[in-house]
Amino acid sequence: MTPSTAGSGAGGGVPDRLDPRARPLVAALTASFPDLGGAVTDAVEARRILAAAAGAAPARRGTPLAVGPVVDRTVPGPPGAPEIPVRLYLPDPERHPGPRPTVVFLHGGGYALCGLDSHDATARGLAARAGAAVVSVDYRLAPEHRFPAAVDDAYAALCWAAGECAALGGDPGALVAAGDSSGGGLAAALALRARDERGPAIALQVLLYPVLDAAQDTPSYRENAHGGFLTAAHLRWFWQQYLGPDGDGRHPLASPLRAADLGGLPPVHLVTAGCDPLRDEGLAYAERLRAAGTGVTVAHFPRMFHGFLGFPHLLPDAGQAWTDAAEAIESTVQYRKNSGRSGGGAG
Repeated sequence: MTPSTAGSGAGGGVPDRLDPRARPLVAALTASFPDLGGAVTDAVEARRILAAAAGAAPARRGTPLAVGPVVDRTVPGPPGAPEIPVRLYLPDPERHPGPRPTVVFLHGGGYALCGLDSHDATARGLAARAGAAVVSVDYRLAPEHRFPAAVDDAYAALCWAAGECAALGGDPGALVAAGDSSGGGLAAALALRARDERGPAIALQVLLYPVLDAAQDTPSYRENAHGGFLTAAHLRWFWQQYLGPDGDGRHPLASPLRAADLGGLPPVHLVTAGCDPLRDEGLAYAERLRAAGTGVTVAHFPRMFHGFLGFPHLLPDAGQAWTDAAEAIESTVQYRKNSGRSGGGAG
């Protein structure tokens, strides 16, 4: 793995530390994103603004990758809850005939925004690059459905996917929990819950700049509070939606970094960005996992921002991050495993 190694430097703020190629992307994303916690406090309004921006903006993320069949369906929800919409992505059967990994993918959006359509390109990327069957999960959103509704939906989808691996052309021993941002936090919570409930067995966690701690008190929260697209104010608003006035942010399924015991978890491939408020909690999680005996590969990109993986055609670091993640997922299938892949270090 060869992530960017340029240091953050002693510049005057996040824009000074960003890769120059990333700056116009950050500016465009910031301009189209709602002022969460400021002018916009209602989740429904925030979703409307995002939908309007997506419909009006030119395609900045490149042509969607071609995959095999894509199917929308529902799967059983948690006890007493509705069925869960999911979107299934199968890889090109000629390039990836199977057996293949099965990835349960949880989208980002601060637990309150986004869905299957906003993260279609990410799910396609996982299917195309890793040759995986991807189950993209449309879990219930806050504040209408606060913690632990999203975790419960994610776990129900994981259990369904584990039972359907063979039907999806998957290797039963290659079940992967993956997510970006808040979805990365949900994927980490899935690993904790699956460990504690004795299944399903997860072969790998893929955590892409994950949300892992409601405390929001790391140096990177202050250093990257604004100017890098995702802001500390956004994150405060997201946590307010997710937990509500009485929610317990210390609960390990809300804040996996706060879990008392991180032993017995599946290996982790973690991506972090230097100009992201979430940087330090991701790196701290990697250190705690290593101390607990869990195998961890960290791909750290010091001059990237939260969301940079959406631009692999414009940012070399994003292309490298995708390659690393795909290799980690591919390695979960027995016949594809690469020898000597024991994880990297936080750079």
